[in-house]
Amino acid sequence: MNQQGKLEAIWIKRFKHGPMDRTDRAELLAGKGIVNNANQGGKRQVTIIEKEVWDELMEKLKASVAPSARRANLMVSGLPLADSRGRILQVGACRLRIAGETKPCERMDEALPGLKDALYDNWGGGAFAEVLDDDEICVGDPVRWVHQS
Repeated sequence: MNQQGKLEAIWIKRFKHGPMDRTDRAELLAGKGIVNNANQGGKRQVTIIEKEVWDELMEKLKASVAPSARRANLMVSGLPLADSRGRILQVGACRLRIAGETKPCERMDEALPGLKDALYDNWGGGAFAEVLDDDEICVGDPVRWVHQS
């Protein structure tokens, strides 16, 4: 069974520590990341969070902080990110190789005291990935795990 999810949101960070601008579409460049995003190159080209994990944490913390506070680039639903290092995630027509788990930083507690600790375990802070294809992604695109070739 090949489970399919959905791209729920896209955010672009204009500069380091800058605001997270929500957008409906973004252009991705292989080996670089999201066009106009502050983070380019390296293994952390795109960061991804899971809608279900965020919603569960907000309920647990009795809070309603916007998911952009996590400072990730993409929010997906319907697919778990935990233990996905090395797997290929297809978002629309673009493939992303999960390079590791994103650990939350102190900026999380600026958004909500206790959020950093709440996100810390079991991939709660999401994943970071390398972009494998040049393509455009859009909110609503299907998201699925693909086999490596």
